[in-house]
Formats: sequence, structure tokens, C-alpha cells
Amino acid sequence: MKMQAYLFMGVSTFFGLVAGMYAYWSWVSHGAIEWTGTVALIVSIFFGWMIGFWLWQSARRSERYHGLAPEERLDGEIPENSGEYGFFSPHSWWPLFVAMAVSFMAVGVAIGWWMVFIGGMAVILTTIGWVFEYYRGQFTH
Repeated sequence: MKMQAYLFMGVSTFFGLVAGMYAYWSWVSHGAIEWTGTVALIVSIFFGWMIGFWLWQSARRSERYHGLAPEERLDGEIPENSGEYGFFSPHSWWPLFVAMAVSFMAVGVAIGWWMVFIGGMAVILTTIGWVFEYYRGQFTH
């Protein structure tokens, strides 16, 4: 995980350099800083460093208790990192319904707030359906 942390921190540092150049060039060309792009780049710096710092701390804790991860060692093999990554439902329609409900709610911001409330209820109901899809019916565990 340290390499992922270094990648996030490196890209964020690059965004810092780009933010400085962007602010300077907008100042030179227009006589004032263009704040929208500059602030967006500065926010991306903080977000990238936040994720990178968390990955770095997580790797440090993991290294302390479990040793180096296979992807961090030079002699690490691919089968060492294999195993179960989780359960992914191949037949679920719920993600589509959740996405449609979120889209309905987002369009409601432009059309009317009544639509946002209906969309919010649809998001809640479809999320509940997605979470509990394996508690009832054919695929009950």
C-alpha cells in the first residue's frame, strides 16, 4: 500500500505545481486570478494527500503486525496475494434501480424540490432493497 500512497501524494504534489502555474498564468493574462480552477486544483491537492496519508498510515500499521505485503517485497509472488476478494452478485438489478433513483433525485434539483423528496425516498427504498436482496427469495443464504 505504500506505493499507492506515494502515487497519490506524488500526483497531488503535481497538482500543487499546476495550481501555482495556473494561478500565475491567469494573473498574467487577465490581471486577476481565475479562482474556480485554482480552488479546484487546491482542493484536489488536499483530497489526494488525504487519501495518500491514509494509505501510508494503513500500510505502516499492516507492516507492523503482518510484515511486508507481497506487492511491497521484491521476492513477492502473485499467488501470495490471491484469495477471496469478496462476493459480487452477478445477477442483481438493484444497482440499476439505485442509479435511476439517484438520477431522478439529481434532476429534481433542476426541476423542483418536490422531485428531490420523491427521489430521496426512492434512493432509500432501492438501497434497502439492494442491501437485503439475499435475505428473501430465490437467493436466500
